[in-house]
Amino acid sequence: MSTLDVPGTESVRVMGEETAASARVLTREALEFVAALHRRFNPVREELLRARDARQAELDAGAEPTFPPETAEVREGDWRVAPTPPDLQDRRVEITGPTDAKMVINALNSGASCFMADFEDALSPTWKNVVEGQANMQDAVRRTLSFSSGDKEYRLGDRLAVLIVRPRGWHLHERHVQVDGQAVSASLFDFGMYFFHNARELMERGSGPYFYLPKLEGHREARLWNDVFLFAQERLGVPRGTIRATVLIETILAAFEMDEILYELREHAAGLNAGRWDYIFSVIKKFRARGDFVLPDRVQVTMAVPFMKCYAELLVKTCHRRGAHAMGGMAAFIPSRRDPEVNRVAMAKVTEDKAREAGQGFDGTWVAHPDLVPIARAEFDRVLGDRPNQKDRQGDANVRPRDLLGTGVADGRITEAGVRLNVGVALQYLEAWLRGNGAVAINNLMEDAATAEISRAQLWQWIRNRSPLDDAGAMTPDVYTRIRKEEMDRLRAAGLDTPELEKACRLLNELVLGNEFIPFLTLPAYPHLG
Repeated sequence: MSTLDVPGTESVRVMGEETAASARVLTREALEFVAALHRRFNPVREELLRARDARQAELDAGAEPTFPPETAEVREGDWRVAPTPPDLQDRRVEITGPTDAKMVINALNSGASCFMADFEDALSPTWKNVVEGQANMQDAVRRTLSFSSGDKEYRLGDRLAVLIVRPRGWHLHERHVQVDGQAVSASLFDFGMYFFHNARELMERGSGPYFYLPKLEGHREARLWNDVFLFAQERLGVPRGTIRATVLIETILAAFEMDEILYELREHAAGLNAGRWDYIFSVIKKFRARGDFVLPDRVQVTMAVPFMKCYAELLVKTCHRRGAHAMGGMAAFIPSRRDPEVNRVAMAKVTEDKAREAGQGFDGTWVAHPDLVPIARAEFDRVLGDRPNQKDRQGDANVRPRDLLGTGVADGRITEAGVRLNVGVALQYLEAWLRGNGAVAINNLMEDAATAEISRAQLWQWIRNRSPLDDAGAMTPDVYTRIRKEEMDRLRAAGLDTPELEKACRLLNELVLGNEFIPFLTLPAYPHLG
């Protein structure tokens, strides 16, 4: 542990071990900037988190969200977000992943339009991962990033994807850095370090500091980000409006405030993204006390079911009305090196998914693997042609609150196979996360925290509602315990027999069997990381 005294303030304490990148990331000036952000904005962040708790209590008591009447003037008004910077006009394929050097190089070289470097759901926030991820961002911006693995060298090419960074959500803190004895906001740390070190360099290279903002639950949380942007730009002498942010609409509450979120960020807004997996998790979490909101096996909750289709249509309509990009969801498939038939079936599904998004009016989409870039690009090329986007396409969907809340799925079933899939995915993901890996290949899918959240949340919900299993009676703690034991035995037999697997098992029990629903699995898991 080291203590750094920032001039003119009380101490900023760095609790994490020194890494190879510490000296150039954790500079005195950068820490002073993060401390200023934290002191100015953390009280508001904490107030908004308390407001989340109060809203959850209302939902638990039977309230249902609607389009807020107090912001009707914003929804009905004639306004648009700031013009899109030239290098963000064409976003037809974006690749996402964590911030380790190999991933960053491969993603930037992938042929995608943009790369979202993820400090959130795809990153296990060990101190080493966080600090080295920031160093990799510095090198990527300056095009000096390289990586060696055995005899293989990885270097950046001549044509790179546009870099966008996703900081951690408002609910998280960075325990390795304290400001005035208080753990710093992880959102402000991630944003502050990247902005401080790279904003001017990006501008000199004809780009800018671009961000994805995760897990917002309403326009007040977007307003906080906008205030942070204004403060950061003024403090570092960066022109106002230089920052651009795309907001992930990945909570059910944010779906009712899309216009308002864009309005709050309008001089910094670049678009909205349909964060489908976290959105499904949010539906389960927010209505966990309601038996009429129980979803079937997660493989049946596709973008074609009515409530997900309405969510997508509303997002496209809202974005295009306001001059913002509408970004589609993730294709998480990882091609198999052994099974061509698995690849054939999966590629057909990816093609269908991306054709649907392009046909709905989205301006671009997400993929998790470089091999999916040309497949996704082909479907958007087919619709866009030479146009950079289709913002001129104005949707006519008339989405009502009941359309977003009608979560019934035709012929939806809860099966023992679905329970087993959720248990297996959650165990494997948590085991890898505890070892410092936040993007995990499971069953030919690149899983991050979002799908693990769906898995454990469904298990909790099904047990609390004693949901009928299509083929095995009702879902109970005993059913979960039996299947969890069988999955643990299967994983050990397959060679996954680590201390972290035992920790993952205990964490999953806490998440699934506890009387109270834990809002994010990363909260009880984080203290186990280095």
